Amino acid sequence: MTTIKDTREEWEIRATDTPFVGNKTSVRTDDVVMPDGSVVRRDYQVHPGSVAVLALDEEDRVLLINQYRHPVRHKLWEIPAGLLDVPGENPLHAAQRELYEEAHVKAEDWRVLTDVYTTPGGCDEAVRIFLARGLSEAEGERFAAEHEETDMQHARVPVDELVRLVLAGDVHNNCLVVGVLSLVAARGGEGLDALRPADAPWPARPFSS
Repeated sequence: MTTIKDTREEWEIRATDTPFVGNKTSVRTDDVVMPDGSVVRRDYQVHPGSVAVLALDEEDRVLLINQYRHPVRHKLWEIPAGLLDVPGENPLHAAQRELYEEAHVKAEDWRVLTDVYTTPGGCDEAVRIFLARGLSEAEGERFAAEHEETDMQHARVPVDELVRLVLAGDVHNNCLVVGVLSLVAARGGEGLDALRPADAPWPARPFSS
């Protein structure tokens, strides 16, 4: 019987180049040896990784933000998320920071909801999506927004309504879609308290405590 589990594997690379380096990401070109011995060129975006937070309040509503995303020319409803700016940073700390900065909210209970590669055919980005519960307003001053975040809106939407919006094609952000459907699946399975702890290992982006 075949075991269904993603496995680490790295095929031989004959040559590599980085033709573009941006502010946060870069583009790499690798000449990769295929199983039949042929060599094929593969271009992909190199990404530091991200975290996202599905913050669930006591009324079973998910905290959303609305933000302009220039590559797709849309304002998207999303869950709070951000880059892993510091190599080796604990993803939980990054998630807590993003929830504070984007929503001025803190949470008492944190779990790993799911881990995903967003677009593995063309980008090495890995995202850890957390479930945050026990929400309350954060102390201190609000984070000073800049760029697209200066136009950000906030909303809290019931889980059932979000599922309807996902299946109707009204919301498209990958972390929101994956996060809310994973939440519903977890509830229908072993329950939210059976989710992995917030400090569970993450081989895609190893970190120290």
